[in-house]
Amino acid sequence: MKALTPFHVAIPVFDLDSARTFYRDVIGCEEGRSAEKWIDFNFFGHQFVIHYKARSTSEENASNPVDGHDVPVPHYGLVMEWNEWEKLRDRLIDKGIEFIIEPHIRFQGKVGEQATMFLMDPCGNALEFKSFKDFNQIFAK
Repeated sequence: MKALTPFHVAIPVFDLDSARTFYRDVIGCEEGRSAEKWIDFNFFGHQFVIHYKARSTSEENASNPVDGHDVPVPHYGLVMEWNEWEKLRDRLIDKGIEFIIEPHIRFQGKVGEQATMFLMDPCGNALEFKSFKDFNQIFAK
């Protein structure tokens, strides 16, 4: 498999200060460059940017059923090494984070078995962190 290059993603936040604290102090991302209305983070080796955008009243939260849970749509996140996922799970629990979907094993005993957890940032963006003990299962059918 070809080595992956870092992705870049930018998301809107309506409270730059609380989002900065969340991604830096709770998730554990190193802060990079910033300006008045945006902040770069090292999101586990990827370039992740929060951009200020005024809160919208027209956006609705949606979800799709997956393996007995209502998965928020849209969401973003990361596929992590198993031990890194466990460290992040423990860090989030220690910080008292409220999960949308508690850390658990999805599709247990089936193709695509994975550890997963969902949470929200302070601005309502849904995040998923997941891991596969067998990375060959990521795209398995």
